[in-house]
Amino acid sequence: MIFYHGSKQTIEYPTPGGSNPSNDYGPSFYLTTELADAKDWACRNESLGIVNKYKVDARSFDSLKVLDLTDKKSRSVLNWIAILMHFRTLDESFRRNNRLILEWLEHYYIDVCEYDVDVIKGFRADDAYFRFPIRFISNDLAYEDLEKAFLLGNLGIQFAFMSERALRLLKYAGSIECESEYIGRYYARISNATQSFNEILEEPRDPKKTYILDLMRQDHE
Repeated sequence: MIFYHGSKQTIEYPTPGGSNPSNDYGPSFYLTTELADAKDWACRNESLGIVNKYKVDARSFDSLKVLDLTDKKSRSVLNWIAILMHFRTLDESFRRNNRLILEWLEHYYIDVCEYDVDVIKGFRADDAYFRFPIRFISNDLAYEDLEKAFLLGNLGIQFAFMSERALRLLKYAGSIECESEYIGRYYARISNATQSFNEILEEPRDPKKTYILDLMRQDHE
């Protein structure tokens, strides 16, 4: 298995300590299996970066406890949203105005520490498009459209390596230089996602679709 991490520097020995605690899934080392996605990330600040490449033995990876938030058969998008809301820093006015909804979402939160998770696989929700789940919680975006908004923007899947056991499996396999064409592509991707997202929001409110307040009512019936 091959994983990539876009950066401005070589990282031979990954640790979770270098990431922001309020990232999508907390302190982790974030990777992708898509080289182009890693190059976009490495060049996001209008300058060339590098991609660190890692190899992982497939059998060893299979022995890890992986929480796959993209698996519709075993997980709900509500699990993903609840984890995001737990780790992300939320504006106090938003937290106050949506207190009951956020408290309800806690029922879907998976404590990744208590669950003893090694790796989380899920959608990427960087700051630029964290507004998508925020609008869902604000009851502006339907449950059915939330995942659609992410897929239309081709925002990608990320792997958060959380445990020391998982990080030890990452064998540094060199760095890859990024081409100049990747400068600015990260923001172009965000722009495409935002356009798709705005088009979804502009669609007439469909009474057949389910919004978060509908889900809360169903839970209390």
